[in-house]
Amino acid sequence: MLVRRFSVKSPVNWALPSTVVPHRLLSSNQNDDVQKVFGILSSTSTAEQLKESLKSSGVFLSNDLIDQVLKRVRFSHGNPSQTLEFFRYTGRRKGFYHTAFSLDTMLYILGRSRMFSHIWDLLIESRRKDQTAITARTVMVVLGRIAKVCSVRQTVESFRKFRKLVHEFDTDCFNALLRTLCQEKSMTDGRNVYHSLKHRFRPNLQTFNILLSGWKTPEDAEGFFKEMKEMGVTPDVVTYNSLVDVYCKGREIEKAYKVLDEMRDRDLSPDVITYTCIIGGLGLIGQPDKARGVLKEMKEYGCYPDVAAYNAAIRNFCIAKRLGDSYALMEEMVSKGLSPNATTYNLFFRVFYWSNDLQSSWSMYKRMMVEGCLLNTQSCMFLIRLFRKHEKVEMALQLWGDMVEKGFGSYTLVSDVLFDLLCDMGKLEEAEKCFFEMVEKGQKPSNVSFRRIKVLMELANRHEALESLTQKMAMFGRPLQLHRSCPRILQNITVWKW
Repeated sequence: MLVRRFSVKSPVNWALPSTVVPHRLLSSNQNDDVQKVFGILSSTSTAEQLKESLKSSGVFLSNDLIDQVLKRVRFSHGNPSQTLEFFRYTGRRKGFYHTAFSLDTMLYILGRSRMFSHIWDLLIESRRKDQTAITARTVMVVLGRIAKVCSVRQTVESFRKFRKLVHEFDTDCFNALLRTLCQEKSMTDGRNVYHSLKHRFRPNLQTFNILLSGWKTPEDAEGFFKEMKEMGVTPDVVTYNSLVDVYCKGREIEKAYKVLDEMRDRDLSPDVITYTCIIGGLGLIGQPDKARGVLKEMKEYGCYPDVAAYNAAIRNFCIAKRLGDSYALMEEMVSKGLSPNATTYNLFFRVFYWSNDLQSSWSMYKRMMVEGCLLNTQSCMFLIRLFRKHEKVEMALQLWGDMVEKGFGSYTLVSDVLFDLLCDMGKLEEAEKCFFEMVEKGQKPSNVSFRRIKVLMELANRHEALESLTQKMAMFGRPLQLHRSCPRILQNITVWKW
């Protein structure tokens, strides 16, 4: 085994890869290098071009830089095949080891594109080079992408394969499977798999915290809470927060407050998540003003609201169509030194969309761009559909341009609506330009959008341009058939039994 020169193992962390590595303050030169390498990934189309461009760039490919480049690819939906070439090329250097963050992010990128055979190949390569490279978090990243398109049975079969890949196939890995099923499938699926496999692993506090989160009925959560105590596992704040959450979602606010009392009796201080659940529950029973009062009440206990707590209170007023109070809370947030995030703005975009308020939507969007807050995909869809309804081509093109430049939102979803608008308005040149921009990002336009543009180009006798677009589409190969892809996930590795 070669001695590690660059990589430091990351501790187990159940967060998605974007939050595994702490925010780094990169120098301007480092940022320039990240942008340069990212540009090479986006502009080259073959492995040889990639290698030559990287060699001639003069950029030192450190672990830190690779982490940042892969993170950029993930959030910009970059070309997965070329990114994999980059990952393997950098990993072939003598004595070099990728960080756990790099490996998990690369696997996430492949999984999102459903390149499952490449995932297993990469896992085997990583295991061969370093027996400790694959962690419980890696298990969750891979299973999370598999569970999105395949059945519970196939997800569990994939989990079993990790027995020969993970250095310590223990309760942490079991918890990764349960968390994946609870997030991507259902709490019932997670519960059933727990009961079928719990005799092979020793459930711990984290196991029950996973199973207690997200229940829709208090009865189900109470059952696991009882089993937890019978096994001698002591609840913590996370456990109690799950109970508070399920009671609030079930509109049983009195029970939720009783849990708060029990926490204090056990010298466990409710945290900001506890109060955020209470705020959301009060909103569900139509008491937004009382929920706003919780923001003040929690301060008296030494717990200060964060952005999520304010978002919960803002959501209550948005549901009640009291936008004045929602705006007031957002400004209060800012005055406390808290920056509204994409979720905050999305609450307003939702209201503006359903009230057909184009002007307010546009003003909110411009505010976000000034503040440097990037939209999430849902906000992009609210905006582009509103632009489509009002036939606002310039606004739609500005949104698209910002998406391409800053790397936010889903190109595939937004482009379908955008191309509809451009084609209906006869903006063929603009549609062609957006089409090429999307392809250059490694994103495949839908076949429906391509057919619409193709018809217009044929009518306009743009045969050369159409041939170019057709060649671009051919780069993506045949459309993926999901119902046929699932069995391929189980290839390349023998199915091991217990």
